[in-house]
Amino acid sequence: MQKILIANRGEIALRIMRSAREMGIKTVAVYSDADRDALHVRYADEAVYIGEAPSNQSYLMGEKIIDACKQTGAEGIHPGYGFLSENAAFARKVREAGLILIGPSPEAMEVMGNKLSAKAAAMKYDIPMVPGTEEAITDINEAKQRAVEVGFPILIKAAAGGGGKGMRIVEAVGDFEEQMQLAVSEATSAFGDGSVFIERYVSSPRHIEIQVLGDTHGNILHLFERDCSVQRRHQKVIEEAPSSVLTPEIRKAMGKCAVDVARSVNYTGAGTVEFIMDDQLNFYFLEMNTRLQVEHPVTEFITGIDLVKEQIRIARGEAISFKQEDLEINGHAIELRVYAEDPANNFLPDIGTLQTYVTPKGPGVRVDDGFEQGMEIPIYYDPMIAKLITYGKNREEAIERMIRAIDEYHITGITTTLAFGKFVMQHEAFTSGNFDTHFVKKYFTPEVLQTGNEEEAMIAALLVEKLLSSKKLSTNNTVAVESSNWMKNRKN
Repeated sequence: MQKILIANRGEIALRIMRSAREMGIKTVAVYSDADRDALHVRYADEAVYIGEAPSNQSYLMGEKIIDACKQTGAEGIHPGYGFLSENAAFARKVREAGLILIGPSPEAMEVMGNKLSAKAAAMKYDIPMVPGTEEAITDINEAKQRAVEVGFPILIKAAAGGGGKGMRIVEAVGDFEEQMQLAVSEATSAFGDGSVFIERYVSSPRHIEIQVLGDTHGNILHLFERDCSVQRRHQKVIEEAPSSVLTPEIRKAMGKCAVDVARSVNYTGAGTVEFIMDDQLNFYFLEMNTRLQVEHPVTEFITGIDLVKEQIRIARGEAISFKQEDLEINGHAIELRVYAEDPANNFLPDIGTLQTYVTPKGPGVRVDDGFEQGMEIPIYYDPMIAKLITYGKNREEAIERMIRAIDEYHITGITTTLAFGKFVMQHEAFTSGNFDTHFVKKYFTPEVLQTGNEEEAMIAALLVEKLLSSKKLSTNNTVAVESSNWMKNRKN
Protein backbone atom coordinates (compact mmCIF):
# COMPACT_ATOMS: atom_id res chain seq x y z
CA MET A 1 0.00 0.00 0.00
CA GLN A 2 1.34 3.34 -1.07
CA LYS A 3 -1.72 5.40 -0.12
CA ILE A 4 -4.32 4.87 2.60
CA LEU A 5 -7.52 6.66 3.54
CA ILE A 6 -8.23 7.29 7.21
CA ALA A 7 -11.97 6.89 7.77
CA ASN A 8 -11.99 8.94 10.94
CA ARG A 9 -11.37 12.39 12.35
CA GLY A 10 -9.58 14.30 15.11
CA GLU A 11 -6.72 12.99 17.15
CA ILE A 12 -6.84 9.37 15.99
CA ALA A 13 -6.81 10.41 12.32
CA LEU A 14 -3.71 12.53 12.97
CA ARG A 15 -2.06 9.80 14.99
CA ILE A 16 -2.50 7.27 12.15
CA MET A 17 -1.33 9.76 9.51
CA ARG A 18 1.92 10.44 11.38
CA SER A 19 2.88 6.76 11.47
CA ALA A 20 1.91 6.38 7.81
CA ARG A 21 4.10 9.35 6.86
CA GLU A 22 7.06 7.81 8.67
CA MET A 23 6.50 4.69 6.53
CA GLY A 24 6.47 6.77 3.33
CA ILE A 25 2.75 6.17 2.79
CA LYS A 26 0.51 8.94 1.40
CA THR A 27 -2.68 9.68 3.35
CA VAL A 28 -6.20 10.76 2.47
CA ALA A 29 -8.43 12.52 4.99
CA VAL A 30 -12.22 12.60 4.91
CA TYR A 31 -14.17 15.39 6.54
CA SER A 32 -17.64 16.68 7.30
CA ASP A 33 -18.94 20.25 7.38
CA ALA A 34 -17.92 20.49 11.03
CA ASP A 35 -14.33 19.49 10.23
CA ARG A 36 -13.50 21.63 7.18
CA ASP A 37 -10.70 23.37 9.07
CA ALA A 38 -9.67 20.43 11.24
CA LEU A 39 -6.01 19.60 11.77
CA HIS A 40 -6.27 16.12 10.27
CA VAL A 41 -7.59 17.67 7.03
CA ARG A 42 -4.63 20.04 6.84
CA TYR A 43 -2.09 17.33 7.68
CA ALA A 44 -3.17 14.77 5.07
CA ASP A 45 -1.79 14.70 1.53
CA GLU A 46 -5.35 14.82 0.18
CA ALA A 47 -8.79 15.43 1.65
CA VAL A 48 -12.28 14.51 0.48
CA TYR A 49 -15.54 16.06 1.69
CA ILE A 50 -18.07 13.35 2.62
CA GLY A 51 -21.13 15.11 4.02
CA GLU A 52 -22.88 17.18 6.64
CA ALA A 53 -21.81 17.34 10.27
CA PRO A 54 -23.94 14.55 11.81
CA SER A 55 -21.95 11.31 11.66
CA ASN A 56 -24.84 9.41 10.08
CA GLN A 57 -24.49 11.77 7.11
CA SER A 58 -20.69 11.63 6.91
CA TYR A 59 -18.34 9.39 8.91
CA LEU A 60 -20.85 6.54 9.07
CA MET A 61 -21.51 6.62 5.30
CA GLY A 62 -19.49 3.62 4.15
CA GLU A 63 -20.30 4.06 0.46
CA LYS A 64 -19.00 7.64 0.48
CA ILE A 65 -15.76 6.50 2.10
CA ILE A 66 -15.27 3.73 -0.46
CA ASP A 67 -16.01 6.24 -3.25
CA ALA A 68 -13.38 8.57 -1.78
CA CYS A 69 -10.86 5.72 -2.00
CA LYS A 70 -11.64 5.15 -5.65
CA GLN A 71 -11.49 8.88 -6.34
CA THR A 72 -8.04 9.29 -4.81
CA GLY A 73 -6.52 5.93 -5.63
CA ALA A 74 -6.15 4.90 -2.00
CA GLU A 75 -5.56 1.16 -1.70
CA GLY A 76 -6.46 0.71 1.95
CA ILE A 77 -8.69 2.11 4.68
CA HIS A 78 -7.75 2.58 8.32
CA PRO A 79 -10.96 3.03 10.34
CA GLY A 80 -9.36 4.11 13.63
CA TYR A 81 -11.83 3.54 16.46
CA GLY A 82 -15.50 4.37 16.75
CA PHE A 83 -17.62 5.09 13.65
CA LEU A 84 -17.19 2.13 11.23
CA SER A 85 -14.22 0.46 12.91
CA GLU A 86 -16.17 -2.60 14.10
CA ASN A 87 -18.83 -2.66 11.40
CA ALA A 88 -18.69 -6.07 9.72
CA ALA A 89 -21.00 -5.00 6.88
CA PHE A 90 -18.65 -2.13 6.01
CA ALA A 91 -15.61 -4.42 6.23
CA ARG A 92 -17.27 -6.77 3.78
CA LYS A 93 -18.05 -3.93 1.35
CA VAL A 94 -14.43 -2.79 1.51
CA ARG A 95 -13.29 -6.28 0.59
CA GLU A 96 -15.84 -6.53 -2.23
CA ALA A 97 -14.59 -3.22 -3.62
CA GLY A 98 -11.11 -4.70 -3.96
CA LEU A 99 -9.73 -2.53 -1.15
CA ILE A 100 -7.85 -3.49 2.00
CA LEU A 101 -9.28 -2.81 5.43
CA ILE A 102 -6.52 -2.26 7.96
CA GLY A 103 -8.22 -4.42 10.55
CA PRO A 104 -9.62 -7.92 11.08
CA SER A 105 -11.90 -9.91 8.80
CA PRO A 106 -15.66 -9.25 8.68
CA GLU A 107 -16.18 -12.77 10.07
CA ALA A 108 -14.06 -12.05 13.16
CA MET A 109 -15.92 -8.77 13.69
CA GLU A 110 -19.28 -10.53 13.51
CA VAL A 111 -18.39 -13.18 16.06
CA MET A 112 -16.75 -10.81 18.52
CA GLY A 113 -19.31 -8.06 17.93
CA ASN A 114 -21.90 -10.03 19.89
CA LYS A 115 -21.07 -10.90 23.48
CA LEU A 116 -22.85 -14.25 23.34
CA SER A 117 -21.14 -15.48 20.16
CA ALA A 118 -17.85 -14.15 21.53
CA LYS A 119 -18.34 -16.19 24.70
CA ALA A 120 -19.18 -19.27 22.63
CA ALA A 121 -15.97 -18.87 20.61
CA ALA A 122 -13.86 -18.34 23.73
CA MET A 123 -15.34 -21.37 25.48
CA LYS A 124 -13.73 -23.63 22.86
CA TYR A 125 -10.43 -22.82 24.56
CA ASP A 126 -11.73 -23.14 28.15
CA ILE A 127 -11.37 -19.44 28.83
CA PRO A 128 -12.66 -18.53 32.35
CA MET A 129 -16.23 -17.17 32.20
CA VAL A 130 -18.36 -15.34 34.75
CA PRO A 131 -21.13 -17.77 35.81
CA GLY A 132 -24.42 -17.00 34.05
CA THR A 133 -26.40 -17.87 30.92
CA GLU A 134 -24.62 -18.92 27.76
CA GLU A 135 -27.50 -17.96 25.47
CA ALA A 136 -29.92 -15.06 25.13
CA ILE A 137 -32.80 -15.07 27.58
CA THR A 138 -35.99 -16.30 25.94
CA ASP A 139 -37.95 -17.60 28.94
CA ILE A 140 -38.07 -15.11 31.80
CA ASN A 141 -38.99 -17.74 34.41
CA GLU A 142 -36.09 -19.98 33.41
CA ALA A 143 -33.79 -16.95 33.47
CA LYS A 144 -35.04 -16.01 36.93
CA GLN A 145 -34.36 -19.54 38.17
CA ARG A 146 -30.87 -19.40 36.69
CA ALA A 147 -30.30 -16.07 38.41
CA VAL A 148 -31.24 -17.66 41.74
CA GLU A 149 -28.76 -20.48 41.06
CA VAL A 150 -25.98 -18.03 40.17
CA GLY A 151 -26.80 -15.91 43.21
CA PHE A 152 -27.74 -12.26 43.57
CA PRO A 153 -26.70 -9.62 42.78
CA ILE A 154 -26.66 -10.45 39.08
CA LEU A 155 -26.01 -8.39 35.98
CA ILE A 156 -28.35 -8.27 32.97
CA LYS A 157 -26.35 -7.36 29.85
CA ALA A 158 -27.20 -6.59 26.23
CA ALA A 159 -25.65 -9.13 23.86
CA ALA A 160 -24.89 -6.41 21.30
CA GLY A 161 -24.09 -3.81 23.94
CA GLY A 162 -21.30 -1.54 25.03
CA GLY A 163 -20.71 1.62 27.03
CA GLY A 164 -23.04 0.47 29.82
CA LYS A 165 -26.18 0.56 27.64
CA GLY A 166 -28.66 -2.26 28.13
CA MET A 167 -27.03 -3.14 31.45
CA ARG A 168 -28.85 -3.55 34.78
CA ILE A 169 -27.72 -4.69 38.23
CA VAL A 170 -30.40 -6.73 40.00
CA GLU A 171 -30.06 -7.04 43.77
CA ALA A 172 -33.06 -9.28 44.50
CA VAL A 173 -35.29 -11.79 42.71
CA GLY A 174 -38.34 -9.54 43.13
CA ASP A 175 -36.73 -6.88 40.90
CA PHE A 176 -35.69 -9.28 38.12
CA GLU A 177 -38.61 -8.98 35.70
CA GLU A 178 -38.79 -5.18 35.81
CA GLN A 179 -35.04 -4.75 35.36
CA MET A 180 -34.95 -7.25 32.50
CA GLN A 181 -37.71 -5.38 30.66
CA LEU A 182 -35.76 -2.13 31.08
CA ALA A 183 -32.55 -3.75 29.82
CA VAL A 184 -34.30 -5.23 26.76
CA SER A 185 -35.94 -1.90 25.96
CA GLU A 186 -32.66 0.02 26.23
CA ALA A 187 -30.76 -2.58 24.19
CA THR A 188 -33.39 -2.48 21.44
CA SER A 189 -33.28 1.31 21.35
CA ALA A 190 -29.47 1.54 21.38
CA PHE A 191 -28.47 -1.41 19.18
CA GLY A 192 -31.60 -2.60 17.38
CA ASP A 193 -31.13 -5.91 19.18
CA GLY A 194 -32.96 -6.65 22.41
CA SER A 195 -31.08 -9.87 23.21
CA VAL A 196 -29.86 -9.95 26.80
CA PHE A 197 -28.15 -12.49 29.05
CA ILE A 198 -27.24 -12.68 32.72
CA GLU A 199 -23.98 -12.98 34.65
CA ARG A 200 -23.04 -13.00 38.30
CA TYR A 201 -22.27 -9.45 39.34
CA VAL A 202 -18.63 -9.03 40.33
CA SER A 203 -18.90 -6.47 43.13
CA SER A 204 -15.37 -4.98 43.22
CA PRO A 205 -14.05 -5.51 39.70
CA ARG A 206 -10.87 -4.43 37.97
CA HIS A 207 -11.11 -3.94 34.21
CA ILE A 208 -8.02 -5.51 32.66
CA GLU A 209 -7.46 -5.80 28.92
CA ILE A 210 -4.77 -7.52 26.88
CA GLN A 211 -3.43 -6.11 23.62
CA VAL A 212 -3.09 -8.75 20.88
CA LEU A 213 -1.64 -8.80 17.38
CA GLY A 214 -2.29 -11.43 14.73
CA ASP A 215 -1.01 -11.78 11.16
CA THR A 216 -2.06 -13.75 8.09
CA HIS A 217 0.72 -16.27 8.69
CA GLY A 218 -0.87 -17.74 11.83
CA ASN A 219 1.20 -15.75 14.33
CA ILE A 220 -0.74 -14.35 17.30
CA LEU A 221 0.89 -12.77 20.33
CA HIS A 222 0.07 -10.37 23.16
CA LEU A 223 1.68 -7.11 24.25
CA PHE A 224 0.76 -7.33 27.94
CA GLU A 225 -2.07 -5.66 29.79
CA ARG A 226 -3.70 -2.31 30.45
CA ASP A 227 -5.68 -1.49 33.58
CA CYS A 228 -8.76 0.55 32.64
CA SER A 229 -10.60 0.53 35.96
CA VAL A 230 -11.09 4.29 36.48
CA GLN A 231 -14.36 4.85 34.62
CA ARG A 232 -17.43 7.06 34.55
CA ARG A 233 -20.75 5.76 33.23
CA HIS A 234 -19.01 2.44 32.43
CA GLN A 235 -16.62 4.28 30.10
CA LYS A 236 -12.89 4.62 30.62
CA VAL A 237 -11.24 7.87 31.69
CA ILE A 238 -7.80 6.77 32.90
CA GLU A 239 -5.76 3.78 31.74
CA GLU A 240 -2.32 2.49 32.63
CA ALA A 241 0.16 -0.18 31.64
CA PRO A 242 1.15 -2.42 33.23
CA SER A 243 -1.47 -3.08 35.92
CA SER A 244 -0.36 -2.52 39.51
CA VAL A 245 -2.02 -5.75 40.73
CA LEU A 246 -1.02 -8.47 38.26
CA THR A 247 1.63 -10.99 39.23
CA PRO A 248 3.91 -12.41 36.51
CA GLU A 249 1.99 -15.70 36.76
CA ILE A 250 -1.43 -14.05 36.29
CA ARG A 251 -0.06 -11.90 33.46
CA LYS A 252 1.19 -15.00 31.65
CA ALA A 253 -2.14 -16.81 32.14
CA MET A 254 -4.19 -13.83 30.95
CA GLY A 255 -1.90 -13.35 27.96
CA LYS A 256 -2.36 -16.99 26.93
CA CYS A 257 -6.15 -16.68 27.28
CA ALA A 258 -6.16 -13.52 25.16
CA VAL A 259 -4.13 -15.21 22.42
CA ASP A 260 -6.50 -18.19 22.49
CA VAL A 261 -9.54 -15.90 22.17
CA ALA A 262 -7.94 -14.26 19.14
CA ARG A 263 -7.06 -17.67 17.72
CA SER A 264 -10.69 -18.79 18.04
CA VAL A 265 -11.60 -16.43 15.16
CA ASN A 266 -8.27 -16.49 13.24
CA TYR A 267 -7.75 -12.88 14.24
CA THR A 268 -5.58 -10.56 12.16
CA GLY A 269 -4.43 -7.06 13.06
CA ALA A 270 -4.57 -5.29 16.40
CA GLY A 271 -7.30 -6.19 18.88
CA THR A 272 -8.01 -6.15 22.58
CA VAL A 273 -9.33 -8.96 24.77
CA GLU A 274 -11.04 -7.59 27.86
CA PHE A 275 -11.34 -9.29 31.22
CA ILE A 276 -13.01 -8.54 34.51
CA MET A 277 -11.04 -9.38 37.67
CA ASP A 278 -12.46 -9.83 41.17
CA ASP A 279 -10.87 -8.86 44.48
CA GLN A 280 -9.26 -12.32 44.72
CA LEU A 281 -7.52 -11.74 41.35
CA ASN A 282 -9.69 -14.31 39.56
CA PHE A 283 -10.21 -13.15 35.97
CA TYR A 284 -13.05 -13.80 33.52
CA PHE A 285 -13.50 -13.11 29.81
CA LEU A 286 -15.61 -10.05 29.11
CA GLU A 287 -15.43 -9.27 25.37
CA MET A 288 -13.09 -8.55 22.48
CA ASN A 289 -12.71 -5.21 20.72
CA THR A 290 -11.79 -5.78 17.09
CA ARG A 291 -9.95 -2.50 16.53
CA LEU A 292 -7.29 -0.19 17.86
CA GLN A 293 -8.13 1.09 21.34
CA VAL A 294 -8.11 4.71 22.51
CA GLU A 295 -5.62 3.72 25.20
CA HIS A 296 -3.12 2.03 22.85
CA PRO A 297 -0.34 4.63 23.52
CA VAL A 298 0.36 3.25 27.02
CA THR A 299 1.17 -0.12 25.44
CA GLU A 300 3.37 1.58 22.85
CA PHE A 301 5.34 3.27 25.63
CA ILE A 302 6.06 0.11 27.65
CA THR A 303 6.85 -2.11 24.65
CA GLY A 304 8.42 0.31 22.16
CA ILE A 305 6.06 -1.03 19.46
CA ASP A 306 4.17 1.34 17.12
CA LEU A 307 0.82 -0.44 16.90
CA VAL A 308 -0.40 1.54 13.88
CA LYS A 309 2.68 0.59 11.88
CA GLU A 310 2.15 -3.05 12.86
CA GLN A 311 -1.48 -2.84 11.71
CA ILE A 312 -0.37 -1.53 8.31
CA ARG A 313 2.36 -4.15 7.91
CA ILE A 314 -0.06 -6.95 8.78
CA ALA A 315 -2.63 -5.57 6.31
CA ARG A 316 0.11 -5.64 3.65
CA GLY A 317 0.49 -9.36 4.28
CA GLU A 318 3.76 -9.15 6.22
CA ALA A 319 4.50 -11.46 9.12
CA ILE A 320 4.95 -9.98 12.61
CA SER A 321 8.69 -9.35 12.86
CA PHE A 322 9.06 -10.23 16.55
CA LYS A 323 8.15 -13.15 18.80
CA GLN A 324 6.44 -13.31 22.18
CA GLU A 325 9.73 -13.94 23.95
CA ASP A 326 11.21 -10.79 22.38
CA LEU A 327 8.74 -8.59 24.26
CA GLU A 328 9.23 -7.23 27.75
CA ILE A 329 7.72 -4.50 29.89
CA ASN A 330 9.86 -1.39 30.26
CA GLY A 331 8.69 1.31 32.67
CA HIS A 332 5.14 2.47 33.27
CA ALA A 333 2.67 4.61 31.31
CA ILE A 334 -0.60 6.35 32.22
CA GLU A 335 -3.21 7.92 29.95
CA LEU A 336 -5.82 10.52 30.83
CA ARG A 337 -8.60 11.11 28.34
CA VAL A 338 -9.03 14.88 28.24
CA TYR A 339 -12.74 15.28 27.60
CA ALA A 340 -14.76 18.46 27.08
CA GLU A 341 -16.89 17.43 30.04
CA ASP A 342 -17.85 18.93 33.38
CA PRO A 343 -16.91 16.45 36.14
CA ALA A 344 -18.82 18.59 38.66
CA ASN A 345 -21.99 18.13 36.63
CA ASN A 346 -22.05 14.35 36.22
CA PHE A 347 -19.43 14.53 33.44
CA LEU A 348 -21.91 16.08 31.00
CA PRO A 349 -20.37 17.28 27.71
CA ASP A 350 -19.35 20.93 27.52
CA ILE A 351 -19.07 22.70 24.18
CA GLY A 352 -17.51 26.01 23.22
CA THR A 353 -14.37 27.60 21.84
CA LEU A 354 -10.84 26.79 22.99
CA GLN A 355 -9.95 30.33 24.03
CA THR A 356 -6.65 29.11 25.49
CA TYR A 357 -5.04 25.85 24.44
CA VAL A 358 -1.46 25.19 25.53
CA THR A 359 -0.23 21.59 25.77
CA PRO A 360 2.39 20.27 28.20
CA LYS A 361 5.83 19.24 27.03
CA GLY A 362 9.02 17.76 28.43
CA PRO A 363 10.41 14.29 29.17
CA GLY A 364 7.97 11.41 29.16
CA VAL A 365 4.94 13.43 27.99
CA ARG A 366 2.88 12.69 24.88
CA VAL A 367 -0.25 14.52 23.74
CA ASP A 368 -2.39 13.04 20.96
CA ASP A 369 -4.89 15.73 20.00
CA GLY A 370 -6.75 17.19 17.07
CA PHE A 371 -7.35 20.76 18.15
CA GLU A 372 -5.58 24.08 18.47
CA GLN A 373 -6.33 27.40 20.14
CA GLY A 374 -9.36 29.17 18.70
CA MET A 375 -11.07 26.03 17.42
CA GLU A 376 -14.57 25.01 18.49
CA ILE A 377 -15.52 21.68 20.05
CA PRO A 378 -18.33 20.36 17.82
CA ILE A 379 -21.47 18.94 19.40
CA TYR A 380 -21.81 16.14 16.85
CA TYR A 381 -19.02 13.81 17.99
CA ASP A 382 -17.35 12.30 21.03
CA PRO A 383 -16.23 15.12 23.36
CA MET A 384 -12.64 13.90 23.72
CA ILE A 385 -10.17 16.72 23.05
CA ALA A 386 -6.95 14.79 23.57
CA LYS A 387 -5.17 11.84 25.10
CA LEU A 388 -2.55 12.91 27.63
CA ILE A 389 0.02 10.16 28.20
CA THR A 390 2.97 10.14 30.56
CA TYR A 391 5.78 7.62 30.87
CA GLY A 392 8.26 6.95 33.66
CA LYS A 393 10.76 4.37 34.78
CA ASN A 394 8.16 3.21 37.31
CA ARG A 395 4.54 3.92 38.31
CA GLU A 396 5.49 6.64 40.78
CA GLU A 397 7.39 8.63 38.15
CA ALA A 398 4.57 8.21 35.62
CA ILE A 399 2.09 9.59 38.19
CA GLU A 400 4.38 12.49 39.10
CA ARG A 401 4.78 13.36 35.43
CA MET A 402 1.03 13.19 34.89
CA ILE A 403 0.45 15.68 37.71
CA ARG A 404 3.11 17.99 36.26
CA ALA A 405 1.66 17.64 32.75
CA ILE A 406 -1.88 18.38 33.97
CA ASP A 407 -0.60 21.53 35.68
CA GLU A 408 1.08 22.62 32.42
CA TYR A 409 -1.98 21.87 30.27
CA HIS A 410 -3.85 25.18 29.93
CA ILE A 411 -7.37 25.12 28.48
CA THR A 412 -9.94 27.88 28.86
CA GLY A 413 -13.32 28.41 27.22
CA ILE A 414 -14.64 24.99 28.14
CA THR A 415 -14.63 22.70 31.17
CA THR A 416 -12.46 19.57 30.94
CA THR A 417 -11.54 16.44 32.88
CA LEU A 418 -8.04 17.72 33.66
CA ALA A 419 -8.88 18.65 37.26
CA PHE A 420 -10.55 15.27 37.75
CA GLY A 421 -7.41 13.58 36.43
CA LYS A 422 -5.27 15.41 38.96
CA PHE A 423 -7.68 14.41 41.74
CA VAL A 424 -7.28 10.75 40.76
CA MET A 425 -3.48 10.96 40.53
CA GLN A 426 -3.29 12.37 44.06
CA HIS A 427 -5.83 10.06 45.67
CA GLU A 428 -4.49 7.41 48.03
CA ALA A 429 -6.65 4.67 46.50
CA PHE A 430 -5.06 5.24 43.10
CA THR A 431 -1.48 5.79 44.25
CA SER A 432 -1.66 2.62 46.37
CA GLY A 433 -3.20 0.65 43.49
CA ASN A 434 -6.12 -0.34 45.72
CA PHE A 435 -9.04 0.71 43.49
CA ASP A 436 -11.67 -0.77 41.17
CA THR A 437 -14.26 0.34 38.61
CA HIS A 438 -16.28 2.01 41.38
CA PHE A 439 -13.54 4.59 42.03
CA VAL A 440 -15.70 7.53 40.92
CA LYS A 441 -18.72 6.38 42.92
CA LYS A 442 -16.64 5.73 46.04
CA TYR A 443 -14.36 8.76 46.13
CA PHE A 444 -15.39 11.51 43.74
CA THR A 445 -17.79 14.35 44.48
CA PRO A 446 -18.02 17.77 42.79
CA GLU A 447 -16.95 19.35 46.08
CA VAL A 448 -13.44 17.91 45.84
CA LEU A 449 -12.83 19.92 42.67
CA GLN A 450 -14.37 23.01 44.22
CA THR A 451 -12.03 22.65 47.17
CA GLY A 452 -9.09 22.39 44.78
CA ASN A 453 -10.23 25.50 42.91
CA GLU A 454 -10.60 27.43 46.17
CA GLU A 455 -7.11 26.39 47.26
CA GLU A 456 -5.66 27.47 43.91
CA ALA A 457 -7.51 30.79 44.14
CA MET A 458 -6.20 31.33 47.69
CA ILE A 459 -2.62 30.55 46.61
CA ALA A 460 -2.97 32.94 43.66
CA ALA A 461 -4.34 35.67 45.97
CA LEU A 462 -1.47 35.18 48.41
CA LEU A 463 1.06 35.41 45.59
CA VAL A 464 -0.51 38.63 44.32
CA GLU A 465 -0.52 40.06 47.84
CA LYS A 466 3.12 39.07 48.28
CA LEU A 467 4.09 40.67 44.96
CA LEU A 468 2.26 43.89 45.84
CA SER A 469 3.90 43.96 49.28
CA SER A 470 7.30 43.41 47.73
CA LYS A 471 6.70 46.21 45.25
CA LYS A 472 5.56 48.55 48.02
CA LEU A 473 8.56 47.65 50.15
CA SER A 474 10.87 48.19 47.20
CA THR A 475 9.34 51.64 46.56
CA ASN A 476 9.71 52.64 50.22
CA ASN A 477 13.33 51.52 50.29
CA THR A 478 14.08 53.52 47.16
CA VAL A 479 12.57 56.63 48.73
CA ALA A 480 14.56 56.08 51.90
CA VAL A 481 17.80 55.60 50.01
CA GLU A 482 17.24 58.63 47.79
CA SER A 483 16.75 60.86 50.84
CA SER A 484 19.83 59.72 52.70
CA ASN A 485 22.83 62.03 53.15
CA TRP A 486 25.12 59.19 52.02
CA MET A 487 23.41 59.10 48.61
CA LYS A 488 23.52 62.87 48.36
CA ASN A 489 27.21 62.81 49.12
CA ARG A 490 27.74 60.06 46.55
CA LYS A 491 25.98 62.11 43.87
CA ASN A 492 28.14 65.08 44.66
